[in-house]
Amino acid sequence: MSDPDFLPGDGPSSGISVTLAAGTLQAIRERVGKRGVSAYLERAAQRQIERDSLDELIADFDEVNGPADPAAVAAKRARLTGQQSGSEAVA
Repeated sequence: MSDPDFLPGDGPSSGISVTLAAGTLQAIRERVGKRGVSAYLERAAQRQIERDSLDELIADFDEVNGPADPAAVAAKRARLTGQQSGSEAVA
């Protein structure tokens, strides 16, 4: 019988060995304490999987529709963040 498929964040925990740069591990421990490292890394891995999936979705969209217009992206970003876009900024 094969192992069931789980979505990121689902299923039982499984231990692995991970190697991190000393400074990275120190920064994580300063944020979450020694006992919070695994949960922190789990959340970080889930976010990275989401970002990778979004990158794949954008690449698929670009393949079908062509790349997004940079000016339109800047205008949407400005609207979402409440900032003026470069073309709307007052000198």
